[in-house]
Amino acid sequence: MLYRVLKRMIERGQIDGMAEKLDVFYATGKITESQYTELTQMLENAK
Repeated sequence: MLYRVLKRMIERGQIDGMAEKLDVFYATGKITESQYTELTQMLENAK
């Protein structure tokens, strides 16, 4: 669920502070390593 919300936010361009959010969610185990990798790549492409 959280992964889909984050993905949608990046797709919509809502990326302010997203890198930090992704780091925290990954560190706390809320998203998997593969999800983290995919979202960070999407984030880089969105910038």
